[in-house]
Amino acid sequence: MNKDTIEGNWKQLKGKVKEQWGKLTDDDFDVIAGKRDQLLGRIQERHGISKDEAETQVKEWEARDGRTPAGLWYEKS
Repeated sequence: MNKDTIEGNWKQLKGKVKEQWGKLTDDDFDVIAGKRDQLLGRIQERHGISKDEAETQVKEWEARDGRTPAGLWYEKS
């Protein structure tokens, strides 16, 4: 999947992410920018949960949304 497609996916998903984890700020979304590991870290920080709990929540969210992580996230840089 090319970078433009991933960026497009992220723009579409931001609203859904915001609904799920309402404590995330616009600044958080700028940092996350489609990176799964950044999303996990920001969820942990803003919601005061463990890394394992953040991972569980994101996996459940991905499953409900019917998408796979490979189709959603930028690769780590």
